[in-house]
Amino acid sequence: MTTAQLPLVVGVDGSEPSLRAVDWAADEAVLRGAPLRLVYACLWERYEGAALARDIGKPSTQVLPQEIATGAARRARARQPGLEVSSEVVFEEPEYVLVREGRKAAAVVVGTRGRGGLAEALLGSVSLTVAAHAHCPVIVLRGSHDNQVTPSVHGRVVLGVGDDVKDSAAVRFAFDEARRRGVPLEAVRAWRCPAHESTDHPLLAGEPARLHEKHAEEALAEALRDAPSDVELHSRVVEGNARQVLVDLSHRADLLVVGARHRNGHFGLQLGRVAHAMLHHSACPVAVVPQQA
Repeated sequence: MTTAQLPLVVGVDGSEPSLRAVDWAADEAVLRGAPLRLVYACLWERYEGAALARDIGKPSTQVLPQEIATGAARRARARQPGLEVSSEVVFEEPEYVLVREGRKAAAVVVGTRGRGGLAEALLGSVSLTVAAHAHCPVIVLRGSHDNQVTPSVHGRVVLGVGDDVKDSAAVRFAFDEARRRGVPLEAVRAWRCPAHESTDHPLLAGEPARLHEKHAEEALAEALRDAPSDVELHSRVVEGNARQVLVDLSHRADLLVVGARHRNGHFGLQLGRVAHAMLHHSACPVAVVPQQA
């Protein structure tokens, strides 16, 4: 099965933010020419969790999981008539279900629950677990906390170029997304010069910084060496902390793309610091793209 034929999978739970993810994913599926698959994973026979979306129209104690799944599918078809949509209820933990679904998906899309506090932390645990273990890109719908899909008003996809510059899955994904949207891709590599390197010798003032900047320029050029001719590309290096640089850029992007090489830690697979920070702080939807070892 080709990537175009693989479905775009959305985790739904009946909340307003999850239905916003359905809207965004329906539009994305049309851009990709891919089917949309909606999955509601839960451990209960009736809805339990955050406040239901207003258009569900029933108290949570009276709603069956299948009603949530079919309601989400109905919403997707109304937004994009003609889109191939399927839905399923699975009585398992959502983290496990979405990771498993990702093995046969073009990408997995999940929403957020709100601006902050306990609700966001709870959903964040699902998003982080899926992003840390999924074999496909995971797109988290950050931004637009009014529960409406943000229109693509910025006309830009931003790519954070990290250390995995050779044959980067994130770079390929970003080019594809920019091409589908018909917008420029802004590729950025952040760099910093450690303080001790810039002050060790007065006669070398500025030289260590220039070396770090040059290394960043070379890494960026290497990552983008196979740039397709049909995508407008803007590339630059920026001095600063990579996490803060990308958060700042996310305020004027329609999609932020970062790579992630899964690594083993004391608590199993974990994301790198940049990907982890973007899932928590990006002002726009963020795609975490795994780099296979």
